[in-house]
Amino acid sequence: MPRLTKIYTKKGDAGQTSLGGGQRVSKDHLRVAAYGTVDELNSQLGVALAVGLCERLDTVLPEIQNELFDLGSDLAFVEEDKHAYQLPEIEPRHVERLEQLIDEMTAVVGPLENFILPGGSLGAAQLHVARTVCRRAERDVTTLALEEKVGANALAYLNRLSDALFVMARYENHMQGVPEPLWRPGA
Repeated sequence: MPRLTKIYTKKGDAGQTSLGGGQRVSKDHLRVAAYGTVDELNSQLGVALAVGLCERLDTVLPEIQNELFDLGSDLAFVEEDKHAYQLPEIEPRHVERLEQLIDEMTAVVGPLENFILPGGSLGAAQLHVARTVCRRAERDVTTLALEEKVGANALAYLNRLSDALFVMARYENHMQGVPEPLWRPGA
């Protein structure tokens, strides 16, 4: 486990940072943007947990937060450097677990019969915010992948996670007994 012995280094004061392998890049580099958005997503999930969610989501979200840390560390290294480090990575099993979670929760809330607005309970609303940040992370990693190699399962994981967060928001509203706000076109 990495240890942070000093929080500030002053090495980023000129707008550059180091990737996991030591390369210095601009703080607006595509790779930094990608893992930064994954970090933001993880923080949004922390807020969702802090506002209070049903027991099932309280169990599953910390697991996802750990996986997002794994994904962030994977994105912080260029592919050529990964062989030199023992890095955790997102595997097909992580994507499959999200699919199982989606199926489990959809069985409870039922199929979507109308477009819904983000909202309902506070926890569900926060999960919708996390979902939108997840979609941005997916876009950022897609942009990075057009320029550089990324982990083989990174995009599938983020795509499935955004779907899972949508269903989790619906599930949280269901478990709290809060009706889903429906979209009323032309309202």
